[in-house]
Amino acid sequence: MVTIRLSRGGAKKKPFYHITVSDSRKSRDGRYIERIGFFNPMARGQEERLRLDLERMAYWQTQGAQISPRVSTLAKDAATASSTEA
Repeated sequence: MVTIRLSRGGAKKKPFYHITVSDSRKSRDGRYIERIGFFNPMARGQEERLRLDLERMAYWQTQGAQISPRVSTLAKDAATASSTEA
């Protein structure tokens, strides 16, 4: 099964997450099919906190990809942010 989930990066105590499309049998930070965004929970000031390609996410959902609960929440945040910008 293909999943859309977070992959951790960054330094100790300074997390940075890539939002990836990957095979559910692979490890969390292992091999992935595609990166569709990032999430920076430690963003300060003008730094970008969240970037997510909603079109690619919709494409993968039509292909049967399952979304993790945290990415689902982030997608809702990204959708509301993009609708207020336009």
